[in-house]
Amino acid sequence: MHKLTHAEITARRKTLEQTVTAERTPIYGFLENVRSLYNVGSIFRTSDAALLSGVYLTGFTPYPPRPEISKTALGAVESVPWAYHNNPMDVVAEVKAKGVRLIVLEQTKESIPLWELPNDIFPACLAVGNEIGGITKDVLEAADIAAEIPMLGVKHSLNVAVAYGIAVYRLFEIFTGQVQKSKVKIQK
Repeated sequence: MHKLTHAEITARRKTLEQTVTAERTPIYGFLENVRSLYNVGSIFRTSDAALLSGVYLTGFTPYPPRPEISKTALGAVESVPWAYHNNPMDVVAEVKAKGVRLIVLEQTKESIPLWELPNDIFPACLAVGNEIGGITKDVLEAADIAAEIPMLGVKHSLNVAVAYGIAVYRLFEIFTGQVQKSKVKIQK
């Protein structure tokens, strides 16, 4: 096995200019009252990795430019379209008007395990909430689906940036699976 060099990895990646015109995955991120600047930066980096359509920052979630965000984002604030809205319900209204399904990553009586998300969920917006209180009641009530990452140990939750990464890549897996299936031609 050959470990790729930095130059080989860079050659496989899009440039910042290419991300501006790239076809993006039909997934948005939605951060509601996420307090940690480092978590916000990490979420930007994950959003870049999966080429998300954009990220909404709401409430008291910090937003660029901030050195702490830049430190963990490593330039992703430049490659990921983002917007800040003080009121999270403005984002709910915007995504609903676009026909985007709102998925909250939250433990509720109705939440389903992340791996049971339906295939027909796109376009989708994944909302994650505050590290302590989670998603607010208004956003929760507006959601189309509540999904959770099953927790089998003592702890009841994961770090918000870690949970976001797991959920984004589950959505990415569903989406890319659909794309691959649509490219398969059945031979007779």
